[in-house]
Amino acid sequence: MTGCGCEATPAETADQKRTLAVALSLNATMFVVGLVAGLVAQSSGLLADSLDMLADATAYAIALTAIRRSAAFKARAAGLSGGLLLVLGIGVLIDVARRALYGSSPEGAIMVAVASAALVVNATVLRLLARMRESGVHLKATWIFTRADLIANFGVIASGLVVWLTGNRYVDLSIGGAIGAYVIKEAFEILGEARKVSSTGVATRG
Repeated sequence: MTGCGCEATPAETADQKRTLAVALSLNATMFVVGLVAGLVAQSSGLLADSLDMLADATAYAIALTAIRRSAAFKARAAGLSGGLLLVLGIGVLIDVARRALYGSSPEGAIMVAVASAALVVNATVLRLLARMRESGVHLKATWIFTRADLIANFGVIASGLVVWLTGNRYVDLSIGGAIGAYVIKEAFEILGEARKVSSTGVATRG
């Protein structure tokens, strides 16, 4: 079964587990930091970016379950994670709409600081995953997700600078809405893979 981890040697499997565990821990930590900072800073961009970190942590957790686990087990884990991400992504869009209607005062300095920390985390994880991305399709998927997230981090940093310098809150709402939509897209991709695995019994991605 491609990407299940069963082709790897014990040493390679242990290395994959260590790397994914580190990536999971870093992203889970930044999810909590970003969520709290987003609430304090009244920033839709930070809130959405924190959920993007949660999406990554979910992808790493699914990849961990893919190592020496059955396709059915992985499908259930992916379905649960995808459903959670879908609900959270919709919640971000609702929050963006609420802030657009009733106003908000995002703090640009906090946005830049936290998004910069998230950028460092994603860059570090991307470097860790780069050497393993050809070891299985589930590992390559996590690398692609992380690479794409660097763009979101740069987007929040840029919007934070605009908010900081001009006080324009709409750029924060725009980046928050864009990232929220991306999280929903990721959720549907995970749910789609879960359905595919459930119906065919073949795992194509972690």
